[in-house]
This record gives sequence, C-alpha cells and structure tokens, in this order.
Amino acid sequence: MTQEFDSQSRNSARLAAVQALYQMELAGQKSKLVVHEFNDHWFKGAGTNSNTDSEYFELIVLGVVAEQSIVDKAISEKLNEKWKLDRLDTTLRAIMRCAAYEILRCFDVPGTVIVDQYVSIAHDFYEGSEPKFVNAALDKLARQYRTAEFGLVHTVDE
Repeated sequence: MTQEFDSQSRNSARLAAVQALYQMELAGQKSKLVVHEFNDHWFKGAGTNSNTDSEYFELIVLGVVAEQSIVDKAISEKLNEKWKLDRLDTTLRAIMRCAAYEILRCFDVPGTVIVDQYVSIAHDFYEGSEPKFVNAALDKLARQYRTAEFGLVHTVDE
C-alpha cells in the first residue's frame, strides 16, 4: 500500500467517523449499529469510498464512544470559558471528538497530521471561522498531549 493511498483511505475514514458520530447523536443510534451500516452500505455499497480504511473508521468511532468522557474533558479544557462543548453544533462537536481521540490514542499518526486533517474536514463543512476555531483548539490539545512532537517540555502542573 502506498503512503498516498494510506493517507487517502485514512482521510476518508476520518470523514466517515465524523459523519457517523453526527448520525449517532441526531438519530440516537448505537455505535455498533452505525459502524455496521457504514461498513455494509457506504464502504461496500455501490463502490463509493471503497478506498476507506474501515478498520481505522471503526477504531475512531468506537474509541470516541468508549472514551467519550476522557475525550470531552480534554476538549473542554481547551475551549474558551464562554464556550462549552454542548454549545458547539453537532458537526463541530463530532469533528472535535474524532480529532481529540486520535490525538490522545493514535500515536502512530503525528499530531500535526491529525490537526491538519480535521481542519480540512472542518473546511468541508464550514465557510466561516469554524476551521480556525478547530485549528486553535486542536493545536492546544496536540501540544499538551504530544509535547515531544513539538519539542516542548511537559511540566507537572499542565
């Protein structure tokens, strides 16, 4: 598998994960049902998005659900006092949750790549200041949890 294909397949998985979390929140569906539907109907059906890394998609979706309190806490700590996670719209919340999960748990992917990919996804959905918001919050998160990647020293009271 080439690096370019891997990158495209992971990007497609990230976008699908955001869409799955959105669907789960709006429709009140369980994560395993949504993963099954995406695998059966979107990834395998009609040949669309057949280059999606379905295992990575499942890792993100199920990981966010399993660790939602940890993910939400990490995001909330990086938001401005005026902004609470539940104040964000559903799509923005899904983007932030997927990205935060990857930053916290997917150490095989550089933090800067994760931030860049989710900022790009934010651009797919928003034309306003939301992508800048996503970039600022995720950059703070990545710098805290991936200090070595940024040449930073992590102190005890951070």
